[in-house]
Amino acid sequence: MINIKTLILSFKFASEGIIFALKHNQNLRIQFIAAIFVILISIYFHVNAFEKGILGITILLVMVTEMINTAIEEMVNFVVNEHKREAKIAKDVAAGMVLLTSIGSVIVGILIFVPYIVASLK
Repeated sequence: MINIKTLILSFKFASEGIIFALKHNQNLRIQFIAAIFVILISIYFHVNAFEKGILGITILLVMVTEMINTAIEEMVNFVVNEHKREAKIAKDVAAGMVLLTSIGSVIVGILIFVPYIVASLK
């Protein structure tokens, strides 16, 4: 049987995590603004449903990897008080994950939007 109280608490805690990440992570705020821009551009160009789905998944992937990066950084900061090589590696790899995802999202954006931009210039 589903415990509604526990379910509501789970959503509350998850929401608090999203709010914390948005308040304390400048990169996530920038990505959020970029996501809104991408959504507006896709509406302007009347991007088809499949491409909107790809853009949506890409946006979510970038934001999720940024939040994973934030969680890793916070946990490393909690566990390790001094500078250690292993802590730096964990943080750098997590940041690299976000960078790769962001580069991939730019490539997806180029592949989707360039044909619409070219068509609008004709």
